[in-house]
Amino acid sequence: MSNVFQSFWSDLRAGAFEQGYLTAGGYRTRFLHTGRAGSPPLILLHGVGGHAECYSRNLVQHGEHFDTYALDLIGHGYSDKPLLQYEIDVYVEHVRAVMDTLGFATVRLSGESLGGWVSARFAVKYPDRVARLVLNTSGGATLNPEVMQRIKTLTMAAVQNPEWATVKARLEWLMADPKTVTDDLVACRQAIYRAPGMLEAMPYILCLQETEIRRRNNLTDAEWRAIKAPTLVLWTDKDPTAAVDVGERIANLIPNAEFALMTGCGHWPQFEDPDTFNALHLRFLRG
Repeated sequence: MSNVFQSFWSDLRAGAFEQGYLTAGGYRTRFLHTGRAGSPPLILLHGVGGHAECYSRNLVQHGEHFDTYALDLIGHGYSDKPLLQYEIDVYVEHVRAVMDTLGFATVRLSGESLGGWVSARFAVKYPDRVARLVLNTSGGATLNPEVMQRIKTLTMAAVQNPEWATVKARLEWLMADPKTVTDDLVACRQAIYRAPGMLEAMPYILCLQETEIRRRNNLTDAEWRAIKAPTLVLWTDKDPTAAVDVGERIANLIPNAEFALMTGCGHWPQFEDPDTFNALHLRFLRG
């Protein structure tokens, strides 16, 4: 794949970007930002245990067309980490508060994994605030004990003992090709997992990997059907969390959805094959 060995700096050097913090719902929230005020707003949401850098290979390209924000969701990255049970509506309300702080009445909303789950639930709860929706290897439709246990085991090992090998193993699980994990990415995730408050917060963040909690947070068929926004369901052929037919089923339930399959990618297609992802994503978001 292209750009496998790029650092974050080489990913971002082609355009202007900023890191910043805002207060949303009383919580300090970190973001990466590209684009100009006045362009259509776009918010990008990462997966569980993740952070805004998962979009480092997409930000500049999207900033050419959109006022683009990649967030550290509450409890994640360098955002505040209150000790509370992180069910999906906590993230939904955090995204709403970010939008209110930024003055965005409506956005294009794109999420990967947990971020897709949050985006879908947001689109159900606040249909008038989502112009277009992208669900990228999204959660919210499966309950697989083996996958849930794998996420808990790898994540807690990396947070409890954030050495290079444990953090790298957590990241390599996401990728179709483990070589996609760069030293820069490992160092970034390692610093986050060593940050104050992360060890204490992670068991709360992982509550969605518990069967009953996950079941009540998953979207029902009726809720998937209630999504009004034009939606791109983007899946991969090597996603370790859910098979292709899960994505196809979601796309068939959402009334105004299209399905796209990226090959040779795992759970982070936006990072593993950014050229293909950016082309698909921008075509849909600009449509």
